[in-house]
Amino acid sequence: MHIPAELLPDGADWLPVESGESGAAVLRDEAGGRYVKVVPSSQADELAAERDRIAWLASVGIPGPSVIEWRLTAHGGALVTSAVEGVPADRLDAAGLRAAWPAIADILRRLHAVPVSDCPYGRGVDGMMTAVRATVAEDRVQTEFLPVALQDVPPSRILADLESELPRRIVQEQAEAVVCHGDFCLPNILIAPDGSHVAGLIDVGRLGRADPYADIALLLANARETWPDESTARRADEDFAARYGIDLDSARQDFYLRLDPLTW
Repeated sequence: MHIPAELLPDGADWLPVESGESGAAVLRDEAGGRYVKVVPSSQADELAAERDRIAWLASVGIPGPSVIEWRLTAHGGALVTSAVEGVPADRLDAAGLRAAWPAIADILRRLHAVPVSDCPYGRGVDGMMTAVRATVAEDRVQTEFLPVALQDVPPSRILADLESELPRRIVQEQAEAVVCHGDFCLPNILIAPDGSHVAGLIDVGRLGRADPYADIALLLANARETWPDESTARRADEDFAARYGIDLDSARQDFYLRLDPLTW
């Protein structure tokens, strides 16, 4: 996207980091201490919501970036945040991820232990299903996000299966809701340079009250891309469950792995 000069803070050389299909752009200053995310005016409200979630997450003691500056003009919005010194967990090899795995389980358990009544943001399955219905109806499904076994299945059939399970999932969420990250994948988990702990969580625009499996399912599925074989992945799942303190529910994992890709 073209970035108007008034959306970029002065006094730095801003270098592009990434640009997504959503129209957002991320840049960092050459000195490395700040990032800026820029969106068109049509997405400014979403970026403002992410800004508020970043500030809220910091207020409850979960490590991550801090908000430095917010800019809003007729051309769009820009959110400037501090850099977090760490390595995205998806850049670790299998041995490195294995070493960081306990710390990843610990930070998720810590996030999920934040009193859900203190969280002002919703991310419940009802709202997610509303997004899913719109995505399917408008033929916007990104099939590459789906589990491989479902990429050739008509989205309408996936939606019908989700609808049939929805009442049960609502009951589970009501009983066990936690504060979820909302996109708890390896690229959004920054590991300290020495590998000893999680330095911070980023991309928290979907943070809110939800079923814990909305995070757990994404993490375990995403980590499978790093583990060398299925037996390693199973052991990692078991170790995560023991560290987090849960008996994994494969049916709930499967539900959220079908649900989440249809919300984008």
